[in-house]
Amino acid sequence: MLRFTLYYWVLIFILIPSASFVIVSSSKEQLSSKQCEDLGFTGLALCSDCNTFSEYVKDKELISDCLKCCTEDSDDSTSKITYSGAILEVCMRKLVFYPEIVGFIEEEKDKFPTVKVQYLFNSPPKLIMLDDEGQYKETIRIDNWKREHMLQFLQKKVQPYSASS
Repeated sequence: MLRFTLYYWVLIFILIPSASFVIVSSSKEQLSSKQCEDLGFTGLALCSDCNTFSEYVKDKELISDCLKCCTEDSDDSTSKITYSGAILEVCMRKLVFYPEIVGFIEEEKDKFPTVKVQYLFNSPPKLIMLDDEGQYKETIRIDNWKREHMLQFLQKKVQPYSASS
């Protein structure tokens, strides 16, 4: 019986703390863009943004998810990335809840010939960024974006003409 009790104490004091170390060290893993999108992160956040976020939000699991979806800070990290085009994907039935996106589609979209609008049932509003071959590169949720933010982002990040033209 004493041997059995000693075994449990070894488990509690040696194996459990080392298991929690494994959990902490695995938080440095990166999630896929789809997993990050499902969690509500766009993948455009810098890791320093997650640190600032942690000052206001005390949920350790949320901060951990943010760190798994962030991009390391550097001068080159996101500022120089451009895309050959984008797809603005949204559910037509939900457009009534997004007047800023409706305004963009009706009044500003023509300024961006490489941006296409795609209506997909039950899709939250998002920009799907495309590379030179037209392949999906990144997905960015734009639920709360103002029209000005969309304009600024697209002017900075999307090439004004198609690579094939």
